[in-house]
Amino acid sequence: MDLRWKYQADHSPNSEKKKKVKIEGKELGSIPLEVFSLDKLQVLEMSPERESCLYFQMKWLPREIGHLQNLSALYMDTNFLKEVPPEIGTLKNLKRLSLSNNFLTFLPQEFAGLQSLQSLHMANNSFDAIPSQVCEMKDLTFLDASDNKIRIIPSSIQQLKRLETLSLVFNRLETLPEDLCRLRNLRCLWLGYNNLSTLPHNFGDLGKLDWGHNLCSFNFEGNPLVCPPPEVCSRGPEEISRYFVAWRKGAQA
Repeated sequence: MDLRWKYQADHSPNSEKKKKVKIEGKELGSIPLEVFSLDKLQVLEMSPERESCLYFQMKWLPREIGHLQNLSALYMDTNFLKEVPPEIGTLKNLKRLSLSNNFLTFLPQEFAGLQSLQSLHMANNSFDAIPSQVCEMKDLTFLDASDNKIRIIPSSIQQLKRLETLSLVFNRLETLPEDLCRLRNLRCLWLGYNNLSTLPHNFGDLGKLDWGHNLCSFNFEGNPLVCPPPEVCSRGPEEISRYFVAWRKGAQA
């Protein structure tokens, strides 16, 4: 076995046994293709920023990734990826995927095949919209799409009924679709540092949203909000709801 990468079973008493590979090595110039023959593999880490510490950065992900049908977690942060191959959509058991800090602008249509995905990290790329394929992942509970160039959230976002955390900070959003407010399980919604001047009138429908003081600047600050004004937003979703109720009454008077 190539000594520049390690195949190990995690026998920690606090976790399930998982077959894991961490890619590492000073002289490593590419991903050893032997990795993709490990058909029992469950966790694959190929992120320079992580503990495994690659000394090179991937420019492409080999199509052989589709051979790893037992993968439950795949980490590819901080590389030079401009695309991912369609074969990634065949990983039916994948629950956690990290693509942050790359140069991605799109995802293949086959990406929608990741129907077991629960956590998706795609921050700091160059997406101009949340890909429609992401909105087909019905088990998704965590989505980080911060620090992109996102201007559009598709109405199909409403399909993510289990979503609990959504980060959209540092994007280019000017409006939010009312369909976003149908995500009744949302507990954390970060909208800071966009171009929002108004929030949807049904924002108060997000009854589980915890818009507390913890990292509150990421909630809404950095937006040119007028309706509701920042002082109302700072008091949370209930006050936002009251504001729109009063606004509607005033409009009807």
